[in-house]
Amino acid sequence: MNKPVLSTSSLSLSLPRVDRSLESYRLNASRSFPAKFNGSLNRIAFSAAHVVADPLADNDPWLTTAIDWDRTIAFREHVWDLGLGVAEAMDTAQRGMGLDWPTSLELIRRSVAAAKPRNALVFSGAGTDHLAPDDAKTIDDVIATYEEQVAAVEKVGGRIILMASRALARIGRNADDYARVYGRILSQVREPVIIHWLGDMFDPALAGYWGTKDLDKAMDIAVGVINDNAAKVDGVKVSLLDKQREIDMRRRLDKRVRMYTGDDFNYAELIAGDSEGFSHALLGIFDAIAPAASYALSRLAAGDEAGFRDVLEPTVPLSRHIFKAPTRFYKTGIVFMAWLNGHQDHFTMVGGQESTRSTLHFAELFRLADKAGLLADPALATARMKAFLATRGIEN
Repeated sequence: MNKPVLSTSSLSLSLPRVDRSLESYRLNASRSFPAKFNGSLNRIAFSAAHVVADPLADNDPWLTTAIDWDRTIAFREHVWDLGLGVAEAMDTAQRGMGLDWPTSLELIRRSVAAAKPRNALVFSGAGTDHLAPDDAKTIDDVIATYEEQVAAVEKVGGRIILMASRALARIGRNADDYARVYGRILSQVREPVIIHWLGDMFDPALAGYWGTKDLDKAMDIAVGVINDNAAKVDGVKVSLLDKQREIDMRRRLDKRVRMYTGDDFNYAELIAGDSEGFSHALLGIFDAIAPAASYALSRLAAGDEAGFRDVLEPTVPLSRHIFKAPTRFYKTGIVFMAWLNGHQDHFTMVGGQESTRSTLHFAELFRLADKAGLLADPALATARMKAFLATRGIEN
């Protein structure tokens, strides 16, 4: 794989600062990463991909969803070209946060169909989001809802990511409840699944998952459920933003079960690993940094860990900024990056969530993306940033 190309920049713009003054910001030297990957990787890496809203639809974004299907699938093709897999219809796609289950299933159907001619990797989320948590009265209600979604995804040829359930978080009381739900679902799946443990910083409705707010006890329950069903579990994605808990869990998993890091704060070191193991990746930030992630992973596969770190570690400050609290608003930064980098012609989001971050947040995102060499076309990104700032009263 070719090395990233470095080029100097004479671009500049005015960016706001916390004290309300304007900074004359000059862009750094840019890095241009290969657009396609040819070869093999020694880590499995999924990008949890966003959806592209249709900005010209006659709808009320807070109430109804409108998707630009062509641009949405084109973005997945971009990810596949880079040798990464797609984790479909997850929280990055605003699942349960603007994207309802019928639209999610249509997204999964289209994505699976687009992946087949390429033999591309795609796993898709199955959960319980069409069951309102207040309507879940019994554990059997949760099981039946999971079964419905799993069957629907498998019917269109999809592999399963078993998403965390808001309904189960509400009514599950103990380890036995979780063991019953997961054991029942895993006994029926056609192929091994990825289990997704999403922390409440990503979704407050998932507080107390695994039947307890004590994370040590929750870890014990989760490991027990997963290892008891290891033959039906491809891996587990942990999104707790706690690297040591992920490492501890990784070391306790059955050897047949992969760990997929969902830690958007510490992914570089977790993927690199240590003498006792490493994590694969299933990350929302890999949507925004896919070319850099692909190239970094290629260096790791070639035995060049220094090259891997040289590319991936500078992306971590951007990721920590995008995923800062309230973490559930990280999708806004992901879509903003997609717009800056030309993957869509507008900054409009499902659910109207383009409004969830401040002008200062976007300004710092631009700085960090530039410093990490993540602006694919700096001139385009600068022009779009200027246009965006103009809507916030900052003329360049």
